[in-house]
Amino acid sequence: MSPGILGKKIGMTQVFNKDGQVVPVTLLKAGPCVVVQRKTLTAGGYDAVQLGLVEFAKKSSLTKPEAGHLKKAGVEGVRFIREFKLNGGGNGDLKPGDRVLVDEFKPADVVDVIGTSKGKGFTGVIKRHHFKGGPSGHGSMFHRAPGSIGASSFPSRVFPGTRMAGQSGNARVTVRNLEIVQVDAEDNVLMVKGAVPGPNGGYVMVRRSVR
Repeated sequence: MSPGILGKKIGMTQVFNKDGQVVPVTLLKAGPCVVVQRKTLTAGGYDAVQLGLVEFAKKSSLTKPEAGHLKKAGVEGVRFIREFKLNGGGNGDLKPGDRVLVDEFKPADVVDVIGTSKGKGFTGVIKRHHFKGGPSGHGSMFHRAPGSIGASSFPSRVFPGTRMAGQSGNARVTVRNLEIVQVDAEDNVLMVKGAVPGPNGGYVMVRRSVR
């Protein structure tokens, strides 16, 4: 049994459950994947499996180390590669070249989805940290400014982690405990309840929930 699967975000839609309630879901093109490398405590220092998403990939888009890594594993057509840590239970049968398909997941399973959030560029504190801002009157002179970031005499410095303007988004985000609503093994589509990070077409990791 694989600890997870790789895929792409297709988009959001909604379905009706048995009670007639509307359930918002995200469609994920999950797999097919192939095992690229199997790491163990003796060979690698930790127990993990490296999966690659099978899709069209030009050889020119791979670096020589990447091409050599895939050739050693005997796989091709792989561009997106990620690693899943193993807990040692029922995962020892995975070896390089094995395929991981979406039918390993079932409805009502709980998974964590990991992706890269949408990049919003350089933003201010109101958009980035949800500051309230100052009065909006014309004589205020303090509308969207961050305000004080520290005292001058002591400690005469800005503490690390102070919330200020800067790069927003484009970061690794994990959404935990999403329920699988439906599994389409024929089209390799996974339907999970709720939203997942990233834009449509963005790569995601789907792992079995760890909490």
